[in-house]
Amino acid sequence: MSYGFLGHQASLMLDVIVCALLLIVPTIGFSLYQVKVHRNYVLHRRLQIVLGLVLFCAVTAFEIDMRFVHQGWENLIARRQPPLEPAALTFVRRVLYVHLIFAVSTCVLWSLTLLLALKRFPHPPQPAGHSRLHKTLGWLSTLDMMLTSVTGLAFYYFAFIAN
Repeated sequence: MSYGFLGHQASLMLDVIVCALLLIVPTIGFSLYQVKVHRNYVLHRRLQIVLGLVLFCAVTAFEIDMRFVHQGWENLIARRQPPLEPAALTFVRRVLYVHLIFAVSTCVLWSLTLLLALKRFPHPPQPAGHSRLHKTLGWLSTLDMMLTSVTGLAFYYFAFIAN
């Protein structure tokens, strides 16, 4: 039975996702700083594309691991020692459902934001007619990603760390 590298009873891919959640928000902040303060639109675009691709690959690998290796998150939690009490498992399930709401909406919002930007901004990127909508979608995506990170970390904590 293999575990991840963070010292808890989670899987390797779950630990990778937790690290990604911890790194993504500061990286998005850096990307926003580059575009807002330094007007570095090229770096902002590159960072957003890289973040999107890295997260897509990490989440895809995580889903494969969770579904095919562990046959679901409840099987992964079932091996934890000490086991979760039924009330705690119900709470963890609710935290996960809240997390999934944000995770799915983030995927949709961020993909829409990125695809529209790639389609509607000139190359190299610079302010254009799409800027206003992009700014709105970008901030919604950022807020959604922050909530995805917070709820994902909460799930990990309650499922694998808390007693």
